[in-house]
Amino acid sequence: MNKTKLDLRQSWEAVKEQLKENDPSLTDEDLLYEPGHAEQLLEHLSKKLNRTKEEVRILIESISANTGKAS
Repeated sequence: MNKTKLDLRQSWEAVKEQLKENDPSLTDEDLLYEPGHAEQLLEHLSKKLNRTKEEVRILIESISANTGKAS
């Protein structure tokens, strides 16, 4: 079984804040993440954002790779 892993280039706290800026409906509770538990985060966010887990993973990694303000 292939475990899902997020490739973060910034701290999760920085990424989380940018996600909340992009979508004010997201809460700290929605964005709880522990390394090694990416699958749970992606599953929750895919339901909340009505996107696939792959789309959510790409969004998170894109924000993480962006050193400026994500849009």
